[in-house]
Amino acid sequence: MKRTNKIEKITVLLRRAKRTLFVSATILSCLTSTVFAADPLTTINSLSDFIFSAIKAIGFILLGFGVVQIGLSLKSHDASQRANGFLTFFGGVIIAFAKDILDMIM
Repeated sequence: MKRTNKIEKITVLLRRAKRTLFVSATILSCLTSTVFAADPLTTINSLSDFIFSAIKAIGFILLGFGVVQIGLSLKSHDASQRANGFLTFFGGVIIAFAKDILDMIM
């Protein structure tokens, strides 16, 4: 008696799983649509713009840090800190405007 009860439970479970899989496969096949790929050049250009905007943000952070270093060196009369501040400042300017510089070269 117990054995047939287990078999019936397993049969009911398998039928339920079969129905669930069938319904989900039907829904997934009905909800599909055609997807057209974007122009690869547009994708590459947008990725390039994103990367250069991140580089520009880093450049402006360095630029600000250079200004702070220059200000602190003027207060403490430290020549080496002043030189490092100017190097950081001009490095930040070059990094911040790297895309514009490359566009002018090309």
